[in-house]
Amino acid sequence: MDKPYRVEWTKRSLINAIAIKNYLIQKFTVKEVVKFERLLRQFELTVSNFPTLYPESKSQKLLRRAVIHKNTTVYYIFNKGKVTVVAMKDNRKEKADR
Repeated sequence: MDKPYRVEWTKRSLINAIAIKNYLIQKFTVKEVVKFERLLRQFELTVSNFPTLYPESKSQKLLRRAVIHKNTTVYYIFNKGKVTVVAMKDNRKEKADR
């Protein structure tokens, strides 16, 4: 197996992750927060080894969309031998805001 690619998180993606974590703390239990953190670690491990696993965006060819849970989507770019996580979205929270 090849050497895993480096995964970088942008400031925006970190802010998104913190917002999701805070939402989980407010609305759910610590158990869900731990599951969310485990999902992020698993995503990072998977994408570092298989960066082209998730589909490319139809409108932006470099952007990829990974649904890591039915309620959580991660957007990232893979180029120049590294993975850059650009944003995260909590689908559950967006439904609640409507």
